[in-house]
Amino acid sequence: MIRGDDPRVLSTIDRIRRDLTVGPALIRRYRADDGLPGEEGAFLLCCYELVSALAVAGRRDEARRLFDQLAGYAGELGLYPEQRAPDGTALGNHPQAFTHLALIEAALNLDAGADREALHAWAERGA
Repeated sequence: MIRGDDPRVLSTIDRIRRDLTVGPALIRRYRADDGLPGEEGAFLLCCYELVSALAVAGRRDEARRLFDQLAGYAGELGLYPEQRAPDGTALGNHPQAFTHLALIEAALNLDAGADREALHAWAERGA
């Protein structure tokens, strides 16, 4: 297990943001052609996992900004779909449990982010 602030993790986070971002706080799962018609939207589970990665990496302010932006993509009932188009249109399954689980994990990681050693220990137990 490598720590979240390892240079390899940090460069991976930066590469994901550079190559997979499709809108404010929105990232895709992949760039490859999946053979399905239309364009893949941002996969919200991945967006919230990025928040967790940023928190574990010690980039807490950046993680908080991303988390707050993602909160704006919730529907009127506070529920999230599987994906969002760059224009904010809901795509895929709705509501999507995996998105909500990633949101909860991101919130816990942000909350624990002030105690980086505890956060790293928690992340290692989950691996």
